[in-house]
Amino acid sequence: MSRMSRTDRPYDLVLFGATGFVGALTAHYLAAHAPRDLRWAVAGRDEGRLERLREDLPGGADVGVLRADVTEPATLRALAEHARVVATTVGPYVLYGEELVAACADTGADYLDLTGEPEFVDLMYVRHDARARETGARLVHACGFDSVPHDLGAYFTVRQLPEGVPLTVDGYVTADAAFSGGTLASALNQMARGGRMLAAARERARHEPRLPGRRVTVPAGAPRYAAEVGAWALPLPTIDPRIVRRSARALERYGPDFRYRHYAAVRRLPVALGGIAAVGAVAAAAQLPPARRWLSDRLKPGDGPSAGKRAKSWFSVRFVGEGGGRRVFTEVAGGDPGYDETAKMFAEAALCLAFDDLPPTAGQVTTAQAMGDALTERLRAAGITFRVAAQR
Repeated sequence: MSRMSRTDRPYDLVLFGATGFVGALTAHYLAAHAPRDLRWAVAGRDEGRLERLREDLPGGADVGVLRADVTEPATLRALAEHARVVATTVGPYVLYGEELVAACADTGADYLDLTGEPEFVDLMYVRHDARARETGARLVHACGFDSVPHDLGAYFTVRQLPEGVPLTVDGYVTADAAFSGGTLASALNQMARGGRMLAAARERARHEPRLPGRRVTVPAGAPRYAAEVGAWALPLPTIDPRIVRRSARALERYGPDFRYRHYAAVRRLPVALGGIAAVGAVAAAAQLPPARRWLSDRLKPGDGPSAGKRAKSWFSVRFVGEGGGRRVFTEVAGGDPGYDETAKMFAEAALCLAFDDLPPTAGQVTTAQAMGDALTERLRAAGITFRVAAQR
């Protein structure tokens, strides 16, 4: 199946899960910032809530409404057949996401999501990458704070360094933000599935092609004081370094030997130690169903931080890249990472897939691989900082 032209399907973009917390933020961002000729629709299982959302959107009368339910695969297939690009916020994705990935891969629709779940990404690669390559569909996971600033930040840093030489990049994340019930549910579900996550990673490794003549590594590293950023560096076991690794495997610009490490940067040692203890306690509690339910009840899916709290939130990811006798310090920074900026990143990635002149890719791809420079420039124009802080 060849790549679709704009006239092949009724919509350029369909936003599935539009009435959820991040979904609604994304819908409002699209209504305010998308090109006037964008043909788009909101989708979900409750048509009444979708209609009310549409009424709240500037220019909402031109926005379509599609009913689709993760428990009814036929509705997801119809959604995919109606769209050139499908953007979904419906998680936890490992529980609710596969049928839509399958529908997009089979119909040639581009797909993007906000998952931070490594198990889901690995399973989707094993099960649907080959079909997506046949139909021309681009399956792009982790298109929010997981993992756009880290993936595009590493890509931006690499582009400041010499070509054809071994490169190393370290990323240091700092943020002040709250999170929503949907994020909490996904995190707890992921923590409870450690064995399945490892099994999915091994299965993916059996299917991935080897890299003859090139090497890419993402060691976890160890807690340490990082003088280069003036903070304690704590290894972050998130999906982000895995996404960077896949971009580096796909793009020769990362050099013949590339290493990436991913950290949280914490100024004060007591805070760092407290953070390690808190994450360990939550991870332990997530293994016990009663404790997991109790934690989930503290913040229900659909709930999230207020606009006032989000307005005060921020993030910064600093990168230190080295290679070929050069060292560069870069930064990706913005406002509220979990919601306002995630909605911005998600919407701009969807618009990038729909409208921009991009490299010819298909199958499961990363934001750097599929959209690299184009998405970086979109996000810069939208107010997210990509800068070289120093180099020598």
